[in-house]
Amino acid sequence: MTLRTHLDGSIFAEHVPGRAPTVLALHGWGRTRADLLDALDGHDVVSVDLPGFGASPEPPDAWGAEGYARRVAAMIEEGGLGPVVVVGHSFGGRVGVHLAADHPHLVRGLVLVGTPLWRSAPPGRGPLPYRVVRRLRRMRLVPESTLESMRHRYGSADYRAVEGVMRDVLVTVVNEDYRPQLGRIGVPVGFVWGADDTAAPAQLVDEAVPLVAQCAGSDVVPGAGHDVHRSHPERLRAVLDTVIDAAETEATP
Repeated sequence: MTLRTHLDGSIFAEHVPGRAPTVLALHGWGRTRADLLDALDGHDVVSVDLPGFGASPEPPDAWGAEGYARRVAAMIEEGGLGPVVVVGHSFGGRVGVHLAADHPHLVRGLVLVGTPLWRSAPPGRGPLPYRVVRRLRRMRLVPESTLESMRHRYGSADYRAVEGVMRDVLVTVVNEDYRPQLGRIGVPVGFVWGADDTAAPAQLVDEAVPLVAQCAGSDVVPGAGHDVHRSHPERLRAVLDTVIDAAETEATP
């Protein structure tokens, strides 16, 4: 395996030779390029550290998934890697959806793994103490440090673990809805989910499958959670192989 820099050092990626075609691995929030490698063993993999994670520097602005997809698309084009089969877990799946929808010439297939494609419930208003302090801060009656303390007390683990632009990225992507992009994807799509996933409930699969033009396979794994690629890597590889076969069939004249 070889670690390479792309786009003047703005993206680092691990290149692992194996069976063609090239599989582009996009990790979840708070993870790195290493997270999907074991599950993709045997395939020709380019596994990316998305900007702000691993060795890749933070983005200059609070990108949403669309902005991340643009940067990954530029990396694929610069490296002459495409078209690729994209495997995206969680946050990486959000990026993968935009990549397949907005840059179709670079993507020949897509596998989504435990991806929060839209909110399954409306966002809450937040605990009353936090809302009170936030209002007081807007009125400049308390310092920013008081509000930050409340964020750390009531925010999610992902929210507490980041700051600055990456916190703004997180707030942006958790409120995005990818149904319009799913409807524009023309390549084979596969879904691999844990039946007990609490970050991306399995009902999303049933709702997402009718939105894509070509579902090449879906597997909701009983007893598995959000990290189904770690607990059941063979299930991911099976769906990936199905997507690759479907993509190759489409490419055959």
